[in-house]
Amino acid sequence: MDCRPGCAACCIAPSISSPIPGMPVVGGISKPAGVPCIHLDEQLRCKLFGRPERPTVCGSLMPALDMCGDSRDQALRFLGWLEQDTSPSPVGPPAPCRP
Repeated sequence: MDCRPGCAACCIAPSISSPIPGMPVVGGISKPAGVPCIHLDEQLRCKLFGRPERPTVCGSLMPALDMCGDSRDQALRFLGWLEQDTSPSPVGPPAPCRP
């Protein structure tokens, strides 16, 4: 399967902890979930594609029907769910309820 033109769901929905040129690492994350990568061009293509500075994790995410679905919206939803399901749980006991 090839990437869907104008999609970029994989460059928007997931968080990325690997360093990305030009993006600061905050709390161990260089690209927060739901934030478009700064290296997307106007056609939603990766400007780092094929370049050595592109994070390895980005090159390892391959398009597949179960991930990409039939539309950009389906891909964004699926990757959003995957991000949510694989996010680490908060550490420690829950905050107490306030009356």
